[in-house]
Amino acid sequence: MHLNTTRRVLAGLAVATALSTSAIALPAQAQTLRMAWSQDATGLDPHKQTAFASLRLLELVYEPLVRLDADLNVVPAIASEWEFSEDAQTLTFMLDPDATFSNGAQVTAADVKASFERLLDEATSAAARSNFLSIESIDTPDEATVVFNLNTPDVPILVAMATINAAIVPASEIEAGSIGTTAIGSGPFTLDSWEPNSREVLSANPEWAGGELAIDGIDISVLPDETAILASLRAGQIDFALLNDPLIATLVPNEPNLELNRVGVLAYNVLQLNPSRAPMDNLKVRQAMSCAIDRQEIIDAALAGEGTVTGPLTMPAFAQDPADLFCYEQDLDMARQLMEEAGVDGFTATVIAATGEPPVAASEAQVLQSQLAEIGINLEIEMMELNVYVDTWLSGEFDMAVAQNGGRPDPYPMYNRYFTAEGNLVHVSNFTDETLDSLMKQGQAETDPATRVEIFQEFERHLAEQAPWLWLSTGYSYTAQRDTISGFEPSPTGTLFGLTKVSVE
Repeated sequence: MHLNTTRRVLAGLAVATALSTSAIALPAQAQTLRMAWSQDATGLDPHKQTAFASLRLLELVYEPLVRLDADLNVVPAIASEWEFSEDAQTLTFMLDPDATFSNGAQVTAADVKASFERLLDEATSAAARSNFLSIESIDTPDEATVVFNLNTPDVPILVAMATINAAIVPASEIEAGSIGTTAIGSGPFTLDSWEPNSREVLSANPEWAGGELAIDGIDISVLPDETAILASLRAGQIDFALLNDPLIATLVPNEPNLELNRVGVLAYNVLQLNPSRAPMDNLKVRQAMSCAIDRQEIIDAALAGEGTVTGPLTMPAFAQDPADLFCYEQDLDMARQLMEEAGVDGFTATVIAATGEPPVAASEAQVLQSQLAEIGINLEIEMMELNVYVDTWLSGEFDMAVAQNGGRPDPYPMYNRYFTAEGNLVHVSNFTDETLDSLMKQGQAETDPATRVEIFQEFERHLAEQAPWLWLSTGYSYTAQRDTISGFEPSPTGTLFGLTKVSVE
């Protein structure tokens, strides 16, 4: 492989330094990796999917312009080089000339332009649309060059592009209307077959510009629960597994011939309130709920102690001590006082949670139910199959939701879509606030790293005080493997892209 070189263009901006990738030596006979997980993808359209299970699959098939490495640096994917203008209002990408879709067609500037036009089209209902609203126009001076012209300085747009929700898909497939029914990407694997809630078969993509893989494919089984996954690992029926349940993951290190990969993640566990519904439209009620919660008890009881109390900002460069946020330590006296000031003598509400994503959702809901009962709030728990939960969550039609949401290295693409007036998921948060909106826009346009930290820490303090959601914890990403597997590189984003470096003895 050739050397891909990028340049640092803004002080403090998380762009990559030079990256050198070399092809992995192909063993005499490549093996298929036998893998399992307990939650299957809910769809194949990379621009629309929000469930972690879907993203984990699609990250192996599609590629964005850039991606995040294990240290959260932005590194090349389809693009080999990029550069911001001095005013941060023009972003130019040079495409890797070897980038090729699995159908054999070269990835061109026209595909990039068509992909982002699809993302920006409201009719697409793209999950990350609002992260790209600064794009005023897209120029394609030649087949290998794409120029994004922005209507404002937009430092975080590069990080926003480093996600599978900004995957580049063939312009021909967009025109044919087949995105989501076919899976033609430029990623390391091709999806040969998908039997929903049963099995996926992937093959190494010989056209992938990242080089030859040491495995010839991945055979993924969808097993009913993670206890069954652990049993299959023990029996040698599978080689590798994605685990979400900390109770199961903590058993792996005690098993002979098994290894656990564990890394802290940016994703967060949260109780999402619906502030458009009474009495949660009352600030004091929301604040009372925040004061009534013992976040550490939830971690200990529902997550087997595998987590850390967090505020809204989970990324190391911006996070502040949660103890500095409003009522982040349980204070039942204050909670009861706030309920009294609100004139609310208890109420009943339904909290929705998904079966299996995360596996601790039911346990979290039960602990929350017990804690909130202390101030007269009666929670009725409704468990839903993942696809039903996702549809309900996306519609915003719930009282409360136990959720696990993805994180980003930058606060703007992480929360802009939920907490700005133009956010495409503001109907999920059901909450807008002029202060939050203003701080978001300031943080988007600011190029000085230290000033950006100050802006977003103020954003975090105000968000915690307004309490439209009650942030609980961050946890870990777990994968388990037999000792015949080597090379997997875990990431704080939870991606399984590290399977590109795996070999099977």
